[in-house]
Amino acid sequence: MPEDSDERSQPLAVRFFLVVVTALVKPLGGYMARVFEGQPTFLDPVLHPVERLIYRLTGIEPGAEMDWKEYALAFIVFAFLRPLRLSP
Repeated sequence: MPEDSDERSQPLAVRFFLVVVTALVKPLGGYMARVFEGQPTFLDPVLHPVERLIYRLTGIEPGAEMDWKEYALAFIVFAFLRPLRLSP
């Protein structure tokens, strides 16, 4: 009997997911556009101090850009370390 209820609830879950995603498209899209364009957002007063702290702790220079060699090295290191992540 539990299998029948699971089968009936799946279409409902899919519909709920689609409604939530559709409802969030416009506000999240607008927020992301403002972030990528460098415009101020309503979350800046909260997130900027956290961002600066993370940059300071990790030694990242916010204005610096990576050249292709640095990017390639970071990509390769991440590719090798990714399987080592702790997972259940």
